[in-house]
Amino acid sequence: MQDLAKKFENLTIQSDFIFKKVMSRKRICIHLLEELLQIKIADINYIEVEKSLEPDYTSRGIRLDIIVEDDKNTHYNLEMQVKNNKNPHTKAFVLPKRSRYYQALLDIDLLQQGQEYDLLPPTYVIFICVFDFFAKGNYVYTFKKRCLENLELELQDEATTMLLNTKGTHGDISKDIKSFYDYVNNHIVNSDFTKQIDDEISYLKLDTKVRREYMLMEARLLDERREGEAKANIATAKRLISMGLSVQDIAKATTLPIEKIEELKAEQV
Repeated sequence: MQDLAKKFENLTIQSDFIFKKVMSRKRICIHLLEELLQIKIADINYIEVEKSLEPDYTSRGIRLDIIVEDDKNTHYNLEMQVKNNKNPHTKAFVLPKRSRYYQALLDIDLLQQGQEYDLLPPTYVIFICVFDFFAKGNYVYTFKKRCLENLELELQDEATTMLLNTKGTHGDISKDIKSFYDYVNNHIVNSDFTKQIDDEISYLKLDTKVRREYMLMEARLLDERREGEAKANIATAKRLISMGLSVQDIAKATTLPIEKIEELKAEQV
């Protein structure tokens, strides 16, 4: 528990837990969206923080950080993206198709059964990346669907995906967005906006309820990881048993106790 307490004290805006808490403050979330998109937002409504979308029991569920709708019925999904993950099997970066999946599930969730397609509201899926996915130096990469035969033709589906690059060096962004990038990257407070964020994080770390929530969340995730590792070790042990390896070698490879491996071996006889 002491390690978790220290970990909690060292959390920054890059942490999913802190990011969700900070963006749950309307004034901060609204200002970020206004500065990023150069629009005015009168108010936002939180659909659900860390919403879980599971459209079908055979589908892959996802957990979304922040989903809000503004006064014009535009929906925004905000995600903090710290790691540029690859699929370990295909070696392909997962972010592009992850954004596609997020957009698809948002649409499914927004359109009620029997409603017409044109009732789908405008949506923005926004990833705040602490890396430059395209290595082009842009502060922002914005994607909409265009015709390859005529790039002036845009498919008016009102779905936008944005990859924010906090390590960017050029492009047209506001001073507050640039200061937000500096804060995400290096914890530099150089604007009233980032001071608001920094103050909010300080308040959160003094809140015993927030601390307890974090501890419980981490304990649950640790249990889930251990359960997942145990299942993986058992599956590996079964494969190695079928290959004829000795109980001792399997124990070394999986860290499972010899008694458990002998039990698995007996089941396969």
